[in-house]
Order: sequence, then structure tokens, then C-alpha cells
Amino acid sequence: MRERPITHWLPITKKEVEQRGWDDVDVILVSGDAYVDHPSFGTAVIGRIIESEGFRVAIIPQPNWRDDLRDFKKFGRPKYFFGVTAGCMDSMVNHYTANKRLRSNDSYTPGGEAGFRPDYATTVYTKILKDIYPDVPVLIGGIEASLRRVTHYDYWQDRLMPTILEDSGADLLVYGMGEQPLREILRLVKSGVPLNEIRDVNQIAYMDNVPSVPEHETWSTVALASHEVCLQDKIRYAANFKIVEVESNKWQANRIVQPVGKRTLVINPPFKTMDEAEMDRSFDLPYTRLPHPKYKNRGPIPAYDMIKFSVNMHRGCFGGCSFCTISAHQGKFVASRSEESIMKEVDEIAKHPEFKGYISDLGGPSANMYRMKGKDESICARCQAPSCINPVICSNLDTSHKPLTNIYQKVDAHPDIKKAFVGSGVRYDLLVDDFNKNNADGNHDEYMEQLVTRHVSGRLKVAPEHTSDATLKVMRKPSFKYFRKFKEKYDQIQDKHNLNQPLIPYFISSHPGCEEQDMANLAAETKDLGFRLEQVQDFTPTPMTVAEVIYYTGVHPYTLQPVYTAKTKEEKQNQNNYFFWYKPEFKRWIKNRLTRLNRNDLAKRLVGDYQPNYAQENLTAKVRKGGGKYRK
Repeated sequence: MRERPITHWLPITKKEVEQRGWDDVDVILVSGDAYVDHPSFGTAVIGRIIESEGFRVAIIPQPNWRDDLRDFKKFGRPKYFFGVTAGCMDSMVNHYTANKRLRSNDSYTPGGEAGFRPDYATTVYTKILKDIYPDVPVLIGGIEASLRRVTHYDYWQDRLMPTILEDSGADLLVYGMGEQPLREILRLVKSGVPLNEIRDVNQIAYMDNVPSVPEHETWSTVALASHEVCLQDKIRYAANFKIVEVESNKWQANRIVQPVGKRTLVINPPFKTMDEAEMDRSFDLPYTRLPHPKYKNRGPIPAYDMIKFSVNMHRGCFGGCSFCTISAHQGKFVASRSEESIMKEVDEIAKHPEFKGYISDLGGPSANMYRMKGKDESICARCQAPSCINPVICSNLDTSHKPLTNIYQKVDAHPDIKKAFVGSGVRYDLLVDDFNKNNADGNHDEYMEQLVTRHVSGRLKVAPEHTSDATLKVMRKPSFKYFRKFKEKYDQIQDKHNLNQPLIPYFISSHPGCEEQDMANLAAETKDLGFRLEQVQDFTPTPMTVAEVIYYTGVHPYTLQPVYTAKTKEEKQNQNNYFFWYKPEFKRWIKNRLTRLNRNDLAKRLVGDYQPNYAQENLTAKVRKGGGKYRK
């Protein structure tokens, strides 16, 4: 296959700008990620939208912030504004584990190398740009800016921080998925409105240089407790979160204001969820679907390798899980693409020079929410609930899997596709009739049969997250009994077709509402089901989640009632240890610990009549430490 000309990518060097015959650039994007021209990478999407609106756009991916800052100066001053994003992840989540240990790799960098973006990248980049070009406006966006738009708890500094607009000095913030507000902003700046004077676009936030702002002629306004009050009163901070989450999930939301020092943060209401035509317009832009050629000799980009043969069919999630940022950033309501757009992308994937006929994922944030929405959308327009499926599935929610089954079958019939897998996690509770009463025509069973027999690549990912009903209630997840019922249904289909494709359940330790005995019981219940859990997620409190608020304040933001949370390193490690009941080096600890907790019943379920073998345990400990001849 012939190499594409460099002009098929958006320019990232001065030479590439000159090759296009440009003397200057209208908008410059600065990103913490390497530039991959693919619709799963936010910088590519934003860049292509700016291009589609007739602007000359260039990208500065992963600039060096430690040297003489030449990367920030290479294109000079943009005509309209700089756009800044930390990348596809919050930079602190990207850099650190739940135990605050520095990660040794970065999936969004060539070769997976760490160290190519700073901590708090959005703030660092913006401050540099403001220092070099103080009169050029800066627009910030992406998940880091979006989830830090109000006063928020930062786990890594263990303190409350103000809106990222205050810390960074940016002029404007776009929150959530940015296509709709960005197109409005571009239309205004093209008409002559300076970016730092834009005030009436939905889904933006900005700082007003007054302690209070006048009423808006279109939107009602709801006030949060000030940043300074939050610093002194955790309960007021918790109450703030409920307001922000409720307004973020409404179709007809209010404007939010929050005093910060002598200024006021203003957050305009979000746009209504993108419709099918708008989604297609974003995904059908002329992406090369390839990393920029500059990275050719630096090694593969792991995040790209994972998704290059996948299709993202929808956005958003109506689950509203307490620990998850998907609905906080992408929205509670699901935005789906048309079949035509999806099949067009399948055609493009088939042209990829490395494609061997296997699509790695037909999915989305939750794989099986495609085209799901309210039956009567006037009811949705009045809804304020953070979840459509917790504590029960809304009777107004259309959970038909028929459109998804049809897509799977059409992709299967494509002449260039040997197999299309579902790599995203499946929301299993939607497929359990005892929990989901909206399965009138039995289409869920048809979907399950199609999924299990045609689209599982060895193992299927699902996320029960816990077994304790009390913890699951805090998580906004259904009872574990429904996972058992799903597993029964899944195993029946496997037996029918003589398949052996194990379920891979995901669980979280140390989540708010989880006590140590709950983790021991989780280990016992999953052992009884035949699971040996290998990958375990320790809870990380990320901004703009219910669980983060509980972790910091000790209370649930909706009830303001206390909720226990494991916080010390010892408490968190104790909970994590129970996952590994099958490893010799943990058996003695588990038995002793549960004996002290007066839970001999759980000790017997997990380690039986275990008697310590100190010589073997000492040998195992040496192996784990990687000591000399004992390494295996």
C-alpha cells in the first residue's frame, strides 16, 4: 500500500504548515497525547472539526515543558486562540496508581514511554502559553478540564482545589464532549467575537471578574457554596456535588454559579445529547485512522494498537455508577451513530494495511447500550435521576437489543470481516429478565445467543464490581444475585453450543461502603463460582464522582449520611489481599485475619483447614521479591 502524503494529517511541524502554503495558523491545539488521527482520540476529533469549519489548525502534541519551550513557540501566535487538553485521560490518573505510585508507562505515547506530559498537564500548558502569549485567548477542554470545572477533591494532593479555570488562567472551558459548543464558538470567533468575550454558548464555563453575576434572560441560575466555604465545610462541598450532577444530567438544566475569591465561576447548561446526524458528522470526518508518521521509529502507541481495529458505536452511559466518570463527561443519555456510518467505518478499517479480518471491538462505554433511549422523551426531558437503571430499570427506558443484534449480523456478513468481537464490557444486568422487565419480545435472548456464539474473543468482560448489597447500593449497581442469574444464562448458551469462553468479572476493592469483611465475603462468593481473580482494581477517587465525594467528606452527597471508606494504606491493602486467597503467601494472613475478626466461617470457605508451612511460605516470599536463584 502506498504511503499517504503528509498533508493527509493535520500539521504538527512548521514544515508541514508551510507545505500547505500557509503563512500562519488560525487555531493551535496543545495536547498531552501523541497525535493519532483517529475518532477515538479527542485531539484528532477537535482538530478535524476545526478544519471542517474552514479554519487552519495545527497541533502541538506532547510539547516539552522543561526546556526553553520552543515547542510552544514553533507555530507562532494563532489568529484566534489556543486549545489545550491533557489528552484522553486526566494526567494524574495517567501518571499514578491507586496507591500513588508513579506508573512506568504511558499508553498514549510512542513506545509506551512515560514522562512525556506533566502532572496537571492542562494547567501547566495553559500557564506556559499565557506567559509567552499573554494576549492570546486559551480554550481548555478534554476530560481533565471537564471533571475539574468546579471545586473538586484532588486525591494526589489530598486537598480541595478550585475550578481549573482559576488555577490555569484559561479564558474559557468546554466541558463534556465538545463538538456542539466548539462549532458555536468557531462560528462566533469567525464573526469577530473574541473568544474571551463569549458568554452565551451552552456547555462552557468561564470566570467572571465580579463577586456575583446578574440573572440570565434565558437560563435560571442555581448557586453553589463558594470555594472558600467548601474549604471549611465538607458537608457544603458534598451538597454542591449533588447540584452539579443533577444539572449535568438534565435536558433543560440551570446555569450554575460559584464564588471563587472575588470572582465568580459560571457554568452554562449543557447541550441536549447529540442526535444521530450530529454523531455521524463527527465520526465521518476524513481521519487517516493512523498515528502521525513522525512516530514511525519511536515504537507503537499502545492505546492506538488497542483500538485501531475497533468501532465505537455510541457514547454516554445511563448507569450512573458512583465511581465512574463516563456519564459525568459523556452524559447520561446515549448518543448513537447510524448503521450507515458504522458500516462505513468498517469499510475503512478493512482498508487498513495491517488489517487481517478481525475487528477487536464493536462497542462503546457499555457495549450493549446502542440506540437505547426513553420511549417517551418528554418524560426524559423532566427527569433528574442520575441513573436510568438504578435502583431499578426505568419503565420508560427502551432496552431493546434488536438494533445491536442487527449491526452484529451486518458486520458478520461483510465480505472482508472474518470475525467481529465485543471487547467492551457488557452491561449484564440489562440482559437479566428478573431485573430488566422491559424484555417484552425476548430480543435480549436473541442478542445473548448472537453475542456468545459469534462475538466473544475467548473471554467476555463484565463488571459486577462487588458482592455486598450494601456496597453495591453505594456504587449504584444491582444486587450480585443478578450476576449469578446472568452467569447461569451465559453458561446454558455455552453448553448448548459446546463453547468454553469464561466470564471475566471485574471487582473493586476499598470502595466507599465496603468494609473488610465485605471483601472477604466477595472472595468467598467468587471462589464458590469458580473464579480466581487476577486483575483487581483498587478504588481511586477521581473528580466529579459520587465516590470521590464520599471518600473526601465521609458522607453521601445525596443523603449527607456517613459512609465508611477505607483510606489508610493498611486498610486498603487488607481489603485487596482477600482477592488472592489461592496464593500460598496469603493463606496464613487470611486465616489469622478472619480469626481475629471472628469470621471463622469465611476463613474456612477461603482457605479450608489450612495449616501454615513456614518453609514453603519463606521460599514463596523470596520468589515474589525476585531473589536470585529463586526467580521463576
